[in-house]
Amino acid sequence: MIKEAKRLNQVQEYYFSQKLQEIRKLQSEGKKILNLGIGNPDLSPSSDTIESLAQSARQPGNHGYQSYRSAPELRQAIALWYERIYGVLLNPEDEILPLIGSKEGIMHISMAFLNMGDEVLIPDPGYPTYTSVSLIVGAKIRKYDLLETDHWSVDIDKLKDQDLSKVKIMWINYPHMPTGAKGSLGLFEKLVALAIENDFLLCNDNPYSLILNDDPRSILAVPGAKQVCLELNSLSKSHNMAGWRLGWVCGGQEYLNSILKVKSNVDSGMFLPIQHAAIKALSSKLEWHHQQNQVYHERRKWVWQLLDLLDCHYEKDQVGLFVWAKIPDHITKVEKLVDDILYKAEVFITPGFIFGDNGARFVRVSLCNEVSVVQEAIQRIKKFSQLNFPVQ
Repeated sequence: MIKEAKRLNQVQEYYFSQKLQEIRKLQSEGKKILNLGIGNPDLSPSSDTIESLAQSARQPGNHGYQSYRSAPELRQAIALWYERIYGVLLNPEDEILPLIGSKEGIMHISMAFLNMGDEVLIPDPGYPTYTSVSLIVGAKIRKYDLLETDHWSVDIDKLKDQDLSKVKIMWINYPHMPTGAKGSLGLFEKLVALAIENDFLLCNDNPYSLILNDDPRSILAVPGAKQVCLELNSLSKSHNMAGWRLGWVCGGQEYLNSILKVKSNVDSGMFLPIQHAAIKALSSKLEWHHQQNQVYHERRKWVWQLLDLLDCHYEKDQVGLFVWAKIPDHITKVEKLVDDILYKAEVFITPGFIFGDNGARFVRVSLCNEVSVVQEAIQRIKKFSQLNFPVQ
């Protein structure tokens, strides 16, 4: 076999890719696994969105290659949405670049701006893709701590005391996944000032701002942010369109031009009917989002009950698509706890260690299941709690 590239020496297969394969194997053996670990929205996009896709797909002229920058109407719709949701003005001509999912944007940004050996500031806990993509492009990882005692906020003073001269990119993610911390305009202002002072690119990954959150914010609302900031956003979570692969990056024109150099050599544009559907989705009234959040509110109450069975501690002011919970002190082997719940109760929840060292004492439960599924999980855990989940 031809040896794989050295750039993969420090990169492992994505945890959920491996775990889903394990779950599929158990299901093939007749086990009925309840998957409460993945943030895969099970609700539908708006009916208008689906109808727009169907109508556009029936047009014979809509099936060819499209612009790498996507249709002007889509960029205009994103600009109007940013103004309506965040109060941020963006030039649709040169400050918005649609993407085939925002996860793609993490790779495009990294390839556009990171050289071998450049340092990247990555949150711990945080989305594992920030780390894996940085390693693939040969960058040097520098973790910065997000701590429960600080409500999962960035310790700006601690960063100021460090030598940041080799930092090229800092990744942030508010509302934060996995912890559900909201962030604040004050924090964004301090982070923008830090990036300007130290001449690095500040990238905010912002797909959760409309989920169980009454105060959606964009880092681009900070004066001067476009000088040093990019923001990724997506319809995956907020509009139940994860499989549609619809996202974008917004920020200064010169930054987007650099990203386009990468993107235009990787894909061949987004299917036009999907763009038309995205335009319709972005016009959804806030009432539609309110209805989605009512569903998540109800589901979260039952997830709290499940976590109470495991004697976990959690904050009730979290936002986003998950509940982040601390396991009791007497349990020392979190991975064994998760596997015991999987193999004995046939329920999968996500261990927090996959998000970094500071997540080692936590688990994450998704809200992407109907109440009946969570209720069944509760009954299974009640039944199998007699099988002595690990205590050491």
